[in-house]
Amino acid sequence: MVGGGIVGLATARELIARDRAARIVLIEKEADVGLHQTGHNSGVIHAGVYYQPGSLKAKLCRKGAEATKQFCRETQIPFETCGKLIVATSPLEVERMHALAGRAAQNGIEIRPVGGEELARIEPNVRGLEALLVPATGIVDYRRICVAMADRLREAGTELRLSTRVTAIREDETGVTVTTDAGDTLRAEKLIACAGLQSDRLALLAGLPVRHRIVPFRGEYYTLPAAKSAIVRHLIYPVPDPELPFLGIHLTRMIDGRVTVGPNAVLGFSREGYPRGSVDLADIGSMLGFWTMARRNLRSGLTEFRNSLLRRRYLEECRKYCPSLTLDDLGTPGAGIRAQAVLDDGTLVQDFLFLGSPRSLHVCNAPSPAATSAMPIAKMIVDRMEEAA
Repeated sequence: MVGGGIVGLATARELIARDRAARIVLIEKEADVGLHQTGHNSGVIHAGVYYQPGSLKAKLCRKGAEATKQFCRETQIPFETCGKLIVATSPLEVERMHALAGRAAQNGIEIRPVGGEELARIEPNVRGLEALLVPATGIVDYRRICVAMADRLREAGTELRLSTRVTAIREDETGVTVTTDAGDTLRAEKLIACAGLQSDRLALLAGLPVRHRIVPFRGEYYTLPAAKSAIVRHLIYPVPDPELPFLGIHLTRMIDGRVTVGPNAVLGFSREGYPRGSVDLADIGSMLGFWTMARRNLRSGLTEFRNSLLRRRYLEECRKYCPSLTLDDLGTPGAGIRAQAVLDDGTLVQDFLFLGSPRSLHVCNAPSPAATSAMPIAKMIVDRMEEAA
Protein backbone atom coordinates (compact mmCIF):
# COMPACT_ATOMS: atom_id res chain seq x y z
CA MET A 1 0.00 0.00 0.00
CA VAL A 2 1.00 3.60 -0.58
CA GLY A 3 -0.33 6.47 1.54
CA GLY A 4 -0.42 7.11 5.28
CA GLY A 5 -3.40 9.45 5.44
CA ILE A 6 -6.65 8.39 7.08
CA VAL A 7 -8.04 6.72 3.94
CA GLY A 8 -4.88 4.67 3.39
CA LEU A 9 -4.68 3.63 7.04
CA ALA A 10 -8.38 2.72 7.14
CA THR A 11 -7.92 0.65 3.98
CA ALA A 12 -4.99 -1.27 5.48
CA ARG A 13 -7.13 -1.82 8.59
CA GLU A 14 -9.96 -3.20 6.46
CA LEU A 15 -7.58 -5.56 4.64
CA ILE A 16 -6.35 -6.96 7.97
CA ALA A 17 -9.92 -7.33 9.24
CA ARG A 18 -10.78 -9.49 6.23
CA ASP A 19 -7.60 -11.55 6.23
CA ARG A 20 -5.59 -11.73 9.44
CA ALA A 21 -2.85 -13.63 7.60
CA ALA A 22 -2.35 -10.93 4.97
CA ARG A 23 1.13 -9.40 4.84
CA ILE A 24 0.82 -5.67 4.27
CA VAL A 25 3.52 -3.08 3.76
CA LEU A 26 2.36 0.53 3.92
CA ILE A 27 4.70 3.13 2.40
CA GLU A 28 4.46 6.80 3.44
CA LYS A 29 6.88 9.47 2.28
CA GLU A 30 6.50 11.59 5.44
CA ALA A 31 8.07 10.87 8.83
CA ASP A 32 4.68 10.14 10.39
CA VAL A 33 1.09 9.41 9.41
CA GLY A 34 -1.70 11.90 8.73
CA LEU A 35 0.50 14.92 8.10
CA HIS A 36 -1.22 16.40 5.05
CA GLN A 37 -4.96 16.62 4.31
CA THR A 38 -5.93 14.52 7.33
CA GLY A 39 -3.84 16.55 9.75
CA HIS A 40 -4.83 19.93 8.35
CA ASN A 41 -8.61 19.60 8.15
CA SER A 42 -11.27 21.17 10.36
CA GLY A 43 -11.70 18.13 12.61
CA VAL A 44 -15.46 17.97 11.97
CA ILE A 45 -17.37 14.68 12.10
CA HIS A 46 -19.94 15.51 9.44
CA ALA A 47 -23.51 14.21 9.50
CA GLY A 48 -24.01 14.32 5.70
CA VAL A 49 -26.69 16.98 5.49
CA TYR A 50 -25.52 18.55 2.21
CA TYR A 51 -25.48 15.53 -0.09
CA GLN A 52 -27.92 14.36 -2.74
CA PRO A 53 -30.50 12.01 -1.16
CA GLY A 54 -29.59 8.37 -1.70
CA SER A 55 -26.15 9.26 -3.09
CA LEU A 56 -23.02 7.32 -2.26
CA LYS A 57 -21.56 10.37 -0.49
CA ALA A 58 -24.63 10.66 1.74
CA LYS A 59 -24.60 6.96 2.68
CA LEU A 60 -20.85 6.85 3.30
CA CYS A 61 -20.93 9.98 5.45
CA ARG A 62 -23.64 8.64 7.75
CA LYS A 63 -21.91 5.29 8.13
CA GLY A 64 -18.55 7.01 8.55
CA ALA A 65 -19.74 9.31 11.31
CA GLU A 66 -21.00 6.33 13.30
CA ALA A 67 -17.80 4.34 12.65
CA THR A 68 -15.56 7.30 13.59
CA LYS A 69 -17.31 7.82 16.92
CA GLN A 70 -17.19 4.09 17.68
CA PHE A 71 -13.46 3.94 16.91
CA CYS A 72 -12.90 6.89 19.25
CA ARG A 73 -14.79 5.09 22.03
CA GLU A 74 -12.69 1.94 21.52
CA THR A 75 -9.40 3.84 21.55
CA GLN A 76 -10.37 6.48 24.15
CA ILE A 77 -9.83 9.35 21.72
CA PRO A 78 -11.83 12.40 22.86
CA PHE A 79 -14.61 13.62 20.62
CA GLU A 80 -17.66 15.81 21.16
CA THR A 81 -21.05 15.75 19.48
CA CYS A 82 -21.61 19.50 19.73
CA GLY A 83 -24.02 19.91 16.80
CA LYS A 84 -23.99 22.27 13.85
CA LEU A 85 -26.16 25.33 13.15
CA ILE A 86 -26.59 26.25 9.49
CA VAL A 87 -27.49 29.94 9.66
CA ALA A 88 -29.50 31.86 7.06
CA THR A 89 -28.82 35.61 7.00
CA SER A 90 -31.06 36.66 4.07
CA PRO A 91 -34.46 35.67 2.60
CA LEU A 92 -32.72 33.86 -0.26
CA GLU A 93 -30.65 31.86 2.20
CA VAL A 94 -33.82 31.01 4.17
CA GLU A 95 -35.33 29.60 0.98
CA ARG A 96 -32.19 27.56 0.29
CA MET A 97 -32.09 26.38 3.89
CA HIS A 98 -35.63 25.02 3.66
CA ALA A 99 -34.64 23.04 0.57
CA LEU A 100 -31.60 21.77 2.47
CA ALA A 101 -33.86 20.64 5.32
CA GLY A 102 -35.87 18.55 2.87
CA ARG A 103 -32.71 16.96 1.55
CA ALA A 104 -31.50 16.14 5.05
CA ALA A 105 -34.85 14.56 5.94
CA GLN A 106 -34.66 12.37 2.82
CA ASN A 107 -31.21 11.23 3.94
CA GLY A 108 -32.59 10.23 7.33
CA ILE A 109 -30.54 12.84 9.19
CA GLU A 110 -32.02 14.32 12.35
CA ILE A 111 -32.53 18.07 11.98
CA ARG A 112 -34.49 20.74 13.79
CA PRO A 113 -35.52 24.19 12.55
CA VAL A 114 -34.46 27.07 14.78
CA GLY A 115 -36.22 30.44 14.60
CA GLY A 116 -34.51 33.77 14.97
CA GLU A 117 -35.49 34.25 18.63
CA GLU A 118 -34.32 30.78 19.63
CA LEU A 119 -31.09 31.27 17.69
CA ALA A 120 -30.37 34.45 19.67
CA ARG A 121 -31.04 32.56 22.90
CA ILE A 122 -28.87 29.49 22.25
CA GLU A 123 -26.13 31.41 20.40
CA PRO A 124 -26.12 34.99 21.76
CA ASN A 125 -23.16 36.01 19.56
CA VAL A 126 -24.71 34.75 16.32
CA ARG A 127 -27.20 36.64 14.16
CA GLY A 128 -29.50 35.14 11.54
CA LEU A 129 -33.10 35.04 10.35
CA GLU A 130 -33.40 31.29 10.87
CA ALA A 131 -31.15 28.30 11.34
CA LEU A 132 -31.11 24.55 10.94
CA LEU A 133 -29.73 22.47 13.82
CA VAL A 134 -27.90 19.24 12.92
CA PRO A 135 -27.38 17.59 16.35
CA ALA A 136 -25.22 14.66 15.17
CA THR A 137 -22.30 16.79 13.93
CA GLY A 138 -19.18 16.38 16.05
CA ILE A 139 -15.53 17.35 16.41
CA VAL A 140 -12.38 15.26 16.83
CA ASP A 141 -8.63 15.28 16.13
CA TYR A 142 -8.27 13.13 13.00
CA ARG A 143 -4.51 13.08 13.36
CA ARG A 144 -4.94 11.21 16.67
CA ILE A 145 -7.20 8.74 14.88
CA CYS A 146 -4.44 8.15 12.32
CA VAL A 147 -1.84 7.53 15.02
CA ALA A 148 -4.18 5.07 16.77
CA MET A 149 -4.85 3.26 13.49
CA ALA A 150 -1.13 3.04 12.78
CA ASP A 151 -0.49 1.59 16.24
CA ARG A 152 -3.17 -1.06 15.73
CA LEU A 153 -1.81 -1.93 12.30
CA ARG A 154 1.67 -2.49 13.71
CA GLU A 155 0.20 -4.70 16.45
CA ALA A 156 -1.51 -6.76 13.72
CA GLY A 157 1.79 -7.24 11.86
CA THR A 158 1.57 -4.50 9.22
CA GLU A 159 4.92 -2.99 8.29
CA LEU A 160 4.88 0.82 8.08
CA ARG A 161 7.75 2.26 6.08
CA LEU A 162 7.83 5.97 6.90
CA SER A 163 10.09 8.60 5.32
CA THR A 164 10.04 6.43 2.20
CA ARG A 165 9.13 7.70 -1.26
CA VAL A 166 7.99 5.50 -4.15
CA THR A 167 10.13 6.09 -7.22
CA ALA A 168 8.92 3.39 -9.61
CA ILE A 169 5.95 1.04 -10.06
CA ARG A 170 5.99 -1.85 -12.51
CA GLU A 171 3.21 -4.37 -12.97
CA ASP A 172 3.22 -7.74 -14.75
CA GLU A 173 0.95 -10.79 -14.90
CA THR A 174 1.93 -12.09 -11.45
CA GLY A 175 2.31 -8.97 -9.33
CA VAL A 176 3.55 -5.43 -8.79
CA THR A 177 7.13 -4.30 -8.15
CA VAL A 178 7.57 -1.08 -6.18
CA THR A 179 10.93 0.68 -5.94
CA THR A 180 11.63 3.27 -3.25
CA ASP A 181 14.15 6.05 -2.73
CA ALA A 182 15.78 3.91 -0.05
CA GLY A 183 16.94 1.59 -2.81
CA ASP A 184 14.51 -1.17 -1.80
CA THR A 185 12.45 -3.20 -4.20
CA LEU A 186 9.20 -4.68 -2.89
CA ARG A 187 7.20 -7.34 -4.67
CA ALA A 188 3.46 -7.62 -3.99
CA GLU A 189 0.51 -9.50 -5.40
CA LYS A 190 -1.55 -6.30 -5.38
CA LEU A 191 -1.08 -2.57 -4.85
CA ILE A 192 -3.50 0.00 -3.45
CA ALA A 193 -2.49 3.66 -3.58
CA CYS A 194 -4.28 6.30 -1.48
CA ALA A 195 -1.87 9.13 -2.19
CA GLY A 196 -4.10 12.20 -1.79
CA LEU A 197 -2.25 15.29 -2.98
CA GLN A 198 0.12 13.11 -5.03
CA SER A 199 -2.48 10.65 -6.38
CA ASP A 200 -2.12 11.65 -10.04
CA ARG A 201 1.65 11.31 -9.90
CA LEU A 202 1.47 7.82 -8.41
CA ALA A 203 -0.99 6.78 -11.12
CA LEU A 204 1.29 8.21 -13.82
CA LEU A 205 4.23 6.38 -12.26
CA ALA A 206 2.25 3.15 -12.65
CA GLY A 207 1.61 3.88 -16.33
CA LEU A 208 -2.15 4.32 -15.97
CA PRO A 209 -4.21 6.47 -18.41
CA VAL A 210 -4.47 9.61 -16.28
CA ARG A 211 -6.92 12.29 -17.50
CA HIS A 212 -6.84 14.43 -14.39
CA ARG A 213 -4.41 16.45 -12.34
CA ILE A 214 -4.49 17.49 -8.70
CA VAL A 215 -4.98 21.23 -8.28
CA PRO A 216 -4.26 22.37 -4.71
CA PHE A 217 -6.71 24.74 -3.04
CA ARG A 218 -5.61 26.46 0.12
CA GLY A 219 -8.20 26.72 2.86
CA GLU A 220 -6.99 29.68 4.91
CA TYR A 221 -8.35 30.26 8.40
CA TYR A 222 -7.68 32.24 11.57
CA THR A 223 -7.71 31.09 15.19
CA LEU A 224 -9.63 33.35 17.56
CA PRO A 225 -7.90 34.48 20.78
CA ALA A 226 -8.39 32.34 23.88
CA ALA A 227 -10.74 34.96 25.32
CA LYS A 228 -13.15 34.19 22.46
CA SER A 229 -13.01 30.39 22.84
CA ALA A 230 -16.59 30.36 24.18
CA ILE A 231 -18.01 32.68 21.51
CA VAL A 232 -20.14 29.82 20.09
CA ARG A 233 -21.50 26.58 21.50
CA HIS A 234 -22.14 24.87 18.18
CA LEU A 235 -20.38 24.85 14.84
CA ILE A 236 -21.74 27.81 12.84
CA TYR A 237 -22.02 27.19 9.09
CA PRO A 238 -23.39 29.26 6.21
CA VAL A 239 -26.16 28.11 3.90
CA PRO A 240 -24.30 26.79 0.82
CA ASP A 241 -24.61 28.67 -2.47
CA PRO A 242 -25.29 26.08 -5.21
CA GLU A 243 -23.45 28.26 -7.71
CA LEU A 244 -20.16 28.05 -5.80
CA PRO A 245 -17.80 25.06 -5.68
CA PHE A 246 -16.82 25.54 -2.00
CA LEU A 247 -18.87 25.98 1.15
CA GLY A 248 -17.72 29.33 2.54
CA ILE A 249 -16.37 30.76 5.79
CA HIS A 250 -17.71 29.34 9.07
CA LEU A 251 -16.91 29.20 12.80
CA THR A 252 -15.55 25.87 13.95
CA ARG A 253 -15.02 24.71 17.50
CA MET A 254 -11.95 22.48 17.77
CA ILE A 255 -11.57 19.54 20.14
CA ASP A 256 -8.61 21.28 21.84
CA GLY A 257 -10.81 24.22 22.85
CA ARG A 258 -9.87 26.67 20.11
CA VAL A 259 -12.32 28.32 17.72
CA THR A 260 -11.34 28.98 14.11
CA VAL A 261 -12.97 31.12 11.44
CA GLY A 262 -12.66 30.03 7.84
CA PRO A 263 -11.67 28.59 5.55
CA ASN A 264 -11.79 30.44 2.30
CA ALA A 265 -10.60 28.58 -0.80
CA VAL A 266 -7.83 30.05 -2.96
CA LEU A 267 -5.61 28.47 -5.55
CA GLY A 268 -2.41 27.10 -4.06
CA PHE A 269 0.90 27.17 -5.91
CA SER A 270 2.33 24.26 -3.94
CA ARG A 271 0.59 20.99 -3.10
CA GLU A 272 2.27 20.73 0.26
CA GLY A 273 3.27 24.34 0.94
CA TYR A 274 1.26 25.44 3.97
CA PRO A 275 2.88 28.85 4.65
CA ARG A 276 1.38 31.66 2.60
CA GLY A 277 3.42 32.41 -0.51
CA SER A 278 4.65 28.82 -0.98
CA VAL A 279 5.48 28.07 -4.62
CA ASP A 280 6.47 24.81 -6.31
CA LEU A 281 7.15 25.15 -10.04
CA ALA A 282 6.49 21.45 -10.70
CA ASP A 283 3.08 21.75 -9.03
CA ILE A 284 2.21 24.83 -11.09
CA GLY A 285 3.29 23.10 -14.28
CA SER A 286 1.06 20.10 -13.62
CA MET A 287 -2.23 22.07 -13.47
CA LEU A 288 -3.78 20.49 -16.53
CA GLY A 289 -7.22 21.99 -17.25
CA PHE A 290 -6.81 24.67 -14.60
CA TRP A 291 -7.43 27.71 -16.78
CA THR A 292 -10.66 26.25 -18.15
CA MET A 293 -11.82 25.64 -14.59
CA ALA A 294 -10.72 29.14 -13.56
CA ARG A 295 -12.83 30.76 -16.29
CA ARG A 296 -15.89 28.80 -15.16
CA ASN A 297 -15.44 29.92 -11.53
CA LEU A 298 -14.01 33.40 -12.12
CA ARG A 299 -16.47 35.30 -9.89
CA SER A 300 -16.06 33.09 -6.83
CA GLY A 301 -12.32 32.80 -7.43
CA LEU A 302 -11.82 36.57 -7.41
CA THR A 303 -13.91 36.91 -4.24
CA GLU A 304 -11.87 34.28 -2.43
CA PHE A 305 -8.60 35.85 -3.65
CA ARG A 306 -9.63 39.30 -2.34
CA ASN A 307 -10.63 37.77 0.99
CA SER A 308 -7.23 36.11 1.19
CA LEU A 309 -5.35 39.35 0.56
CA LEU A 310 -7.50 41.66 2.65
CA ARG A 311 -8.21 40.67 6.25
CA ARG A 312 -10.99 43.27 6.42
CA ARG A 313 -12.82 41.56 3.53
CA TYR A 314 -12.36 38.23 5.28
CA LEU A 315 -13.79 39.76 8.45
CA GLU A 316 -16.87 40.98 6.58
CA GLU A 317 -17.70 37.39 5.64
CA CYS A 318 -17.37 36.31 9.27
CA ARG A 319 -19.45 39.22 10.57
CA LYS A 320 -22.47 38.23 8.46
CA TYR A 321 -23.49 35.91 11.28
CA CYS A 322 -21.04 36.81 14.07
CA PRO A 323 -21.05 40.65 14.12
CA SER A 324 -19.05 41.03 17.35
CA LEU A 325 -15.82 39.86 15.71
CA THR A 326 -13.11 42.47 15.10
CA LEU A 327 -9.90 42.55 13.10
CA ASP A 328 -7.94 41.96 16.30
CA ASP A 329 -9.83 38.67 16.75
CA LEU A 330 -8.34 37.26 13.55
CA GLY A 331 -5.34 35.83 15.34
CA THR A 332 -2.98 33.05 14.35
CA PRO A 333 -3.39 32.19 10.65
CA GLY A 334 -3.25 28.65 9.34
CA ALA A 335 -4.03 26.70 6.20
CA GLY A 336 -5.00 23.29 4.94
CA ILE A 337 -4.72 22.16 1.34
CA ARG A 338 -7.47 20.31 -0.48
CA ALA A 339 -6.52 17.94 -3.28
CA GLN A 340 -9.01 18.89 -6.00
CA ALA A 341 -8.97 16.53 -8.98
CA VAL A 342 -9.57 18.42 -12.23
CA LEU A 343 -10.11 16.68 -15.58
CA ASP A 344 -8.21 17.78 -18.66
CA ASP A 345 -11.30 19.69 -19.89
CA GLY A 346 -11.39 21.74 -16.67
CA THR A 347 -14.21 19.84 -14.94
CA LEU A 348 -13.91 19.59 -11.17
CA VAL A 349 -14.26 15.97 -10.06
CA GLN A 350 -16.85 15.93 -7.28
CA ASP A 351 -17.23 12.16 -6.96
CA PHE A 352 -14.92 9.24 -6.30
CA LEU A 353 -12.32 8.67 -8.99
CA PHE A 354 -10.47 5.37 -9.29
CA LEU A 355 -7.91 4.18 -11.77
CA GLY A 356 -7.05 0.52 -11.86
CA SER A 357 -5.33 -2.36 -13.57
CA PRO A 358 -5.53 -6.12 -13.00
CA ARG A 359 -3.31 -5.89 -9.90
CA SER A 360 -3.56 -2.29 -8.70
CA LEU A 361 -6.12 0.27 -7.61
CA HIS A 362 -5.38 3.98 -7.31
CA VAL A 363 -7.74 6.21 -5.33
CA CYS A 364 -7.39 9.43 -7.30
CA ASN A 365 -10.21 11.41 -5.69
CA ALA A 366 -11.94 10.76 -2.37
CA PRO A 367 -14.38 13.67 -2.04
CA SER A 368 -15.11 15.59 1.11
CA PRO A 369 -15.80 14.60 3.78
CA ALA A 370 -13.25 11.83 3.28
CA ALA A 371 -11.97 11.96 6.87
CA THR A 372 -15.45 11.36 8.30
CA SER A 373 -16.18 8.66 5.72
CA ALA A 374 -12.75 7.00 5.76
CA MET A 375 -13.82 3.64 7.20
CA PRO A 376 -16.73 2.93 4.83
CA ILE A 377 -14.62 4.31 1.96
CA ALA A 378 -12.01 1.72 2.92
CA LYS A 379 -14.61 -1.06 2.68
CA MET A 380 -15.56 0.17 -0.79
CA ILE A 381 -11.91 0.27 -1.90
CA VAL A 382 -11.24 -3.29 -0.72
CA ASP A 383 -14.51 -4.48 -2.31
CA ARG A 384 -13.42 -3.01 -5.64
CA MET A 385 -10.01 -4.62 -5.35
CA GLU A 386 -11.54 -8.02 -4.60
CA GLU A 387 -14.04 -7.70 -7.46
CA ALA A 388 -11.19 -7.00 -9.89
CA ALA A 389 -9.35 -10.17 -8.82
